[in-house]
Parts: sequence; C-alpha cells; structure tokens
Amino acid sequence: MEFQPLVELIQSNIEDAKVQITDLTGTQNHLGLLVVSDVFSGKMLIAQHQIIMDILKEKLKEEIHAVQIKTLTHEQAKSQGINI
Repeated sequence: MEFQPLVELIQSNIEDAKVQITDLTGTQNHLGLLVVSDVFSGKMLIAQHQIIMDILKEKLKEEIHAVQIKTLTHEQAKSQGINI
C-alpha cells in the first residue's frame, strides 16, 4: 500500500495536519501515525485519537489491521523538535 492516499485522507479531514506514516511490521497494514494539528489543542488524548480513528474507520475495515497513533499540536511538535 502506498501511504500518500492515507496522508491525503487525513489532510482532507484536518486542514492544518502534518502527517508521517511508518510501516511498523513490513506488512504495510500495521502503521504508526504521527499527526500534528492544532485541532487537537485542548482535547484529551482519547478525543484526539478518536478524531483519527473516525477518519480511518473505512480503511480499518479492510486495508489496515492496526494503528499506533501519536497526536501533537504544532506547538508540542516544535517543543519536542519534531519537524514533519
């Protein structure tokens, strides 16, 4: 699976999203997602992850077996030295 369509799916739902996808197992269906967006500001971690899971729900039915999600605001990413 090419990850660009997945990046575009997330970015089409979260306007300011920066997305990095990692293949965790080499099978391209266990993915690590890093999503940076200010839409997460002020939301609890579970709510942040739910936003991503809602976006991916159709992909999770067939194409993706598991996801590891990390969500950050742009300020959090900057303070951690993450630049994607």
